[in-house]
Amino acid sequence: MDLVLIEALKVDTVIGVYDWERTLTQTLVLDLELATDLRPAAADDDIAQTLDYAAISERIARFGAEHSFELVETFAERLVDALRQEYGIAWIRLTLRKPGAVPAANAVGVRIERGERSAT
Repeated sequence: MDLVLIEALKVDTVIGVYDWERTLTQTLVLDLELATDLRPAAADDDIAQTLDYAAISERIARFGAEHSFELVETFAERLVDALRQEYGIAWIRLTLRKPGAVPAANAVGVRIERGERSAT
């Protein structure tokens, strides 16, 4: 299985469990690995036969703007569900980081994998 990568995508959203966090927009940093078969797109040089990383990145930005969650876990799970449904992604790995959440760390976050990653 081939992978389309989106690395260090910055997404602004309202996220956090504390009252003060609910009053501001914070930036999350996302890394995504999206499983697909790249051979058809490469053979025909046709973006319609692959996962369009620009369109997916724009969709993720809209998702962040349209939603507000307390937990990064919820943001990650709901985003992955939406992407898999809308783009027919069989397998996805998302690493989501919340910079500045813990003063002694560069970032905290979660990594989730959903779907079946099969070899072709």
